[in-house]
Amino acid sequence: MNITLNNNLEFIEGESTTIAELMKIKNFTFKMLVVKINGNLIQKEDYTSAKIHDGDNIMILHLISGG
Repeated sequence: MNITLNNNLEFIEGESTTIAELMKIKNFTFKMLVVKINGNLIQKEDYTSAKIHDGDNIMILHLISGG
């Protein structure tokens, strides 16, 4: 399937996947993330159930704190 991930076109095997599976495929390991699918905020507890489909626009942003 073709998706847009952080404003970049990406091809992911299969017809659908979840946020958790996508993060594993793409090696996202940061603990503090903001995730949106088509502009809708996804809660951390929903990463394993939130489905991604062909044509979806996904944003995964790393939150970094500092002083």
